[in-house]
Amino acid sequence: MARDTVRLDWDEDVATLTIDRPDALNALDVATLEAMEEALAEAAAEDARALVLTGAGDAFIAGADIGYMQELSTEEAQEWGDLGHSVADALESFPAPTIAAVNGYAFGGGCEMALACDLRVASESAVIGNTEIDLGIIPGWGATQRLPQLVGDETARRMIFLGERLGAESAAEVGLVGEVVPDEDLESTVAELADRLASKPAFALRAAKQSLNQFGEGSRTSGLDYEKRAFAGLFGTHDQREGMTAFLEDREPTFE
Repeated sequence: MARDTVRLDWDEDVATLTIDRPDALNALDVATLEAMEEALAEAAAEDARALVLTGAGDAFIAGADIGYMQELSTEEAQEWGDLGHSVADALESFPAPTIAAVNGYAFGGGCEMALACDLRVASESAVIGNTEIDLGIIPGWGATQRLPQLVGDETARRMIFLGERLGAESAAEVGLVGEVVPDEDLESTVAELADRLASKPAFALRAAKQSLNQFGEGSRTSGLDYEKRAFAGLFGTHDQREGMTAFLEDREPTFE
């Protein structure tokens, strides 16, 4: 598969996966998700000792491709949700530690990809949020299960119910990101962190990650399955069509 919208670069044992659609603020479409999945498999096969996920230009991942989602049927939305979950799951289960270098907008599916990483470092200009409610849908790639583990139930509900967008410092205060640095220092800070991780014993790190991922695994698996069904079931409703049409037309939606 040609990876026109995804780059996989190496610095010794550290792999950096960059979403490279700057003109679209790195919004995720089918081809990009499939390329991400391929790149993650390649990085795992090449025994990356740490992996960085970031975006080209002024955005991390501004969300999913709303123009594509707008007219999806419930069945098509289920397939779309499955693809997003597959990529997020590949990040979460990646054999080595993963770092989201959040360099700008991280909304919707972009926030969910950051949530699937082990660590999150944000630039001062980053803005993060699960904004799906304003499109007439809910998060469909894992946020209803992963977000509460990071920020607590009350904050997660506020973020998802209200579609709140948090600046980097606010995101750090609630535990959504672990570190905030000046924009010009993000790349070097993340590179140093990745190098530190890559210097640790690989088998021990893998065991630690697998053990940490067991926390709440049973209930979350069923929760993720429910989220996928609920997400897909909202496609075809008036509010989903209106929310996405209003977004694409740059106007306020009128929900039922």
